[in-house]
Amino acid sequence: MSDQINSKDFLIGTLIGGAVGASLALLFAPKSGKELRGDLNHGAHAVKERAGEWTGNVQEKSTEWKDKAYVKGSEWKQKAVDSTSHLTKAISDKTQDLTKNVQQKLHESRNEEDEALEVVNEVSEAIEEAQAELNKE
Repeated sequence: MSDQINSKDFLIGTLIGGAVGASLALLFAPKSGKELRGDLNHGAHAVKERAGEWTGNVQEKSTEWKDKAYVKGSEWKQKAVDSTSHLTKAISDKTQDLTKNVQQKLHESRNEEDEALEVVNEVSEAIEEAQAELNKE
């Protein structure tokens, strides 16, 4: 960031350098006092006009950049909102699917457990019947 020149500082340096250079050139030129004052006045008006033009350009560019930044910021914000809602929906859907799968496996497990208990009960009844027959003999 230190390698980049700040636009405002550059503009100020250019204006000051231009004014100092113009003043020195006029001071060392071999002219009469009246001519020198006229040239200084003319140079000051030229610098003032140029500064006014640059000010207008800078204001116009800064307004454009501000508007672009606002538009880009709004676009990025909308993308973030869309991505967040998409991810939230995807997570919610996946969570619901996993919950259904767990409930289904639990239900299947309970059914298998119930079936196993029925088999155990049938075997127990068969054993009791066999013992009862053995006791009769």
